[in-house]
Amino acid sequence: MRALSRFGELAWFKSPVKYNPVHGYHQVPYMGWRWRYTSPNEDIAQLIENTVEGLSTHVEWTLDRTRRNWLLLPSRILREAQGLEDPAFSNVVHSITVQDQEFCLKALSDLDLIILRLEQIPIPKS
Repeated sequence: MRALSRFGELAWFKSPVKYNPVHGYHQVPYMGWRWRYTSPNEDIAQLIENTVEGLSTHVEWTLDRTRRNWLLLPSRILREAQGLEDPAFSNVVHSITVQDQEFCLKALSDLDLIILRLEQIPIPKS
């Protein structure tokens, strides 16, 4: 959350826990958020997208801005769910989590790298 808060005030933020101790598995990661007042300008969106695309990640990532909430997630989720509609999104996240722990671990490693990089990049002047 701190990494994104550098670019604007967040009204809402969600990221699942990395490890579910009840079920004993790592969960597929993603980050969802909404800016408090108005969405940051196109430059901020492009900066986030370029940062993610510029990293050497294990899996492909997408910044989806088609809705009020922005979502940074492994592209595989969008492909398999054929969009972000519930329950397809939730079902695909659950299915990947349960059936592909190797993917989850790679994506978790990527997300740590993405967050670290977002914390380091200079904030553009307004």
